[in-house]
Amino acid sequence: MKKLLTLTLLACLSGLVLADSGYQNPPKLMADLVDAPRRPGATISPDKVWVALLQRPGAPSISELAQPEEKLAGLKINSAIFAPSRSRGYTGITLRQLQGDGKVVLNDLPKGKIMNVSFSPDSKNLAFVLENSKGLSLWNYNLKKKKVKRVSKSYINASLGGSKYRWKRNSKGFYTRVTVSSANQKPKASLENIEPVIQITSGQKAAVRTYSNLLKTPQDEALFEFLATSQIAEISLKGKVKKLGKPGMFRSYEQSPNGKYLLVAQYQKPFSYLVPAYRFPLLTEVWDTQGKLVKQVANLPSGENIPKGFDSVREGRRSIAWRSDKAATLVWAEALDGGDMKKSVAFHDSVHTWKAPFTKPAELLQKVERRYAGIEWGNKDFAIISDWRFSDRQYRAWKFSPDNPNAEKVIFEQRSYNDRYKDPGRFVYHKNQFGVDVIKVQGNNNKVLLTGRGASPKGNIPFMDEYDFSSQKKKRLWKSEAPYYERVVVTISDDATKVLTLRESQSEQPNFFIRDIKNKKLSQFTQFPHPSPAFKGIKKELIKYKRKDGVELSGTLYLPPNYDEKQGRLPVLMWAYPLEYKDKSVASQVTDSPYEFVRVSYWGPLPHLAQGFAVFDDPKMPIIGADDDLPNDTFRKQLVDSAEAAVKVLVDKGIADPDRIAIAGHSYGAFMVANLLAHSDLFKAGIARSGAYNRTLTPFGFQGEERSFWEGQAVYSNMSPFFHAEKIDEPMLMIHGKEDPNSGTFPMQSERMFAAMKGLGGNARLVMLPHEQHGYRARESLLHLLWEQHEWLEKYVKPTTVKSAKN
Repeated sequence: MKKLLTLTLLACLSGLVLADSGYQNPPKLMADLVDAPRRPGATISPDKVWVALLQRPGAPSISELAQPEEKLAGLKINSAIFAPSRSRGYTGITLRQLQGDGKVVLNDLPKGKIMNVSFSPDSKNLAFVLENSKGLSLWNYNLKKKKVKRVSKSYINASLGGSKYRWKRNSKGFYTRVTVSSANQKPKASLENIEPVIQITSGQKAAVRTYSNLLKTPQDEALFEFLATSQIAEISLKGKVKKLGKPGMFRSYEQSPNGKYLLVAQYQKPFSYLVPAYRFPLLTEVWDTQGKLVKQVANLPSGENIPKGFDSVREGRRSIAWRSDKAATLVWAEALDGGDMKKSVAFHDSVHTWKAPFTKPAELLQKVERRYAGIEWGNKDFAIISDWRFSDRQYRAWKFSPDNPNAEKVIFEQRSYNDRYKDPGRFVYHKNQFGVDVIKVQGNNNKVLLTGRGASPKGNIPFMDEYDFSSQKKKRLWKSEAPYYERVVVTISDDATKVLTLRESQSEQPNFFIRDIKNKKLSQFTQFPHPSPAFKGIKKELIKYKRKDGVELSGTLYLPPNYDEKQGRLPVLMWAYPLEYKDKSVASQVTDSPYEFVRVSYWGPLPHLAQGFAVFDDPKMPIIGADDDLPNDTFRKQLVDSAEAAVKVLVDKGIADPDRIAIAGHSYGAFMVANLLAHSDLFKAGIARSGAYNRTLTPFGFQGEERSFWEGQAVYSNMSPFFHAEKIDEPMLMIHGKEDPNSGTFPMQSERMFAAMKGLGGNARLVMLPHEQHGYRARESLLHLLWEQHEWLEKYVKPTTVKSAKN
């Protein structure tokens, strides 16, 4: 295979590298996983007659990822086509009747990426966006005429992300953002526009977290404005284009339920060099369908000075949206605490509504004790309002009457948002008279239907419940039964007794089924192939054990196909990710099902079963801060204690060879790997992908840590493996995408950690993958990733006797 680009492979392995530079391929059994078939996506028509099955492509080539892109204001934009770069799409569409034998394969699809596939509200048409080298174009398939046709010659501007188009409520056309310039008009840098970049402080605290790809120069500002500027337009099914209003930097546009108004939000100047676009000044207005201004709703200043804290917000009207149950009524929240949740006030937010034509003052709907989390609408007498707080991870929700907001609210949910066992599930929705999704309410506004994954100590057991607010009791209508793992995807019948589910078992790949709950009937709807037949026969077991402080833990053990206990102890690859909690009991919860299909993905640890490794996947690594204690105050001890417990249970079961265990993880999992290698001798080697190692590079907080470096210097230094690199005496493989935009894991993190280990005589290998971000997508990158991991484990962990490397 021709080398498209050269990898930067740096190493310090006894003075040698494992192989020459260049992309490598792992053993075929592992390589086949990269090209394994992906399960199609699915979207269902509003009338529940048709399902569009959307064929997913394989991994893109590195040449696709190498296309030019502009990195501006926290965004990555393909400036040639006014679209987000690195987009994903589909390669084919098949229509199937939910109840019948009807099937249509759309064979005349245009060449390019198919995206944003959606049925019209009347279910007579299926629209999609096509991305190719010329831009983003809007296409439509008429189900009656069975023809695919481009809607208009206009191109869509999606530089700012969000919806690429929206169906009109009457199904006769679309709203979208069209381009106003051609790519060859973009401003170019020149010697004349080079100038100093000057920033000053105001004396006001502005603890801004670390962001990537921010604006840096006046040239960046000009380029961002050029790419972000579009015009709202109405396009009919026959292709007639009507431009609305004036061009602007439109972040979003949303029709009122009755289709008579548009809620339009657009970015304003001055831009910021400190925060991404979503915190730029934001003007929100209501337009009529001719594009004329009806009312200004909000004009928010820059979000540079939002108070520190995960639940702090910008002052002013925010979370502005249409009420789903009314023809044209706005709803929004406003902070009553200056945006700072740490202030002691009776109510932190107020929620308001404003009815069209917006000539009367807005009305107060509710005051919220904590931070407003949103409203799920049912009808004028039924809605669910919720609030949350980060300090104790609490989430609450109440039933209330929107048309009688002073009436007593009924508590529906109160739990830690980490508490999966108390999660009641998601409401079943249906279309109201406007064609908008709202909660399906029954029984005099007292009964609703809920579906969920059903987390429990025995694993996830998906369900459908009926909940009665008058008695505050639930009735189980259906649940998944062993040895299958089956969950509701969508309700089909009006009474919700017929549903489309996704059903699987350990050995049977997921497929869609139609389940008649009332008549207890089940029929298979799809026949997707097994994605990794070479890995059939893997043994899977949920293992529970305890940490020395009594915290209950669990993890999933996978054994290679045809494993026999007579083989004796195996080398083990442990793959984990630490999480923070404020509740000890919640930290112990089981998070998956023993009956889920064993899908061997190229992304996680399971490919290494092919090497003869046992895999211990997701052994819990909880970091708990009970009462007034914060989790990270004892991060290292809790992390090591969790790892010790995981190693001990595998050794005690006779599975693991204690001298041949590797630890691996991605992102915060990589941070965990480096810490465990530095502060324990439990592992023979480590694999750390896209990690962070020096927390002083994220001085205003990271992960779940709200304190700044200046408030918690000891915590930052104790947790940073970079500060303890001299203690890492096991081999550590580091892999990182060279274009990682994740605020906590800049590529510099791995480069500096490698330099530290090299300078200290450690045993490390650094692989920087060109054009890859926080996750890796190119086929060449994924194959090479598997090869690197395979070679590392073969060299340092798998042998029964391993010689120590010379530094």
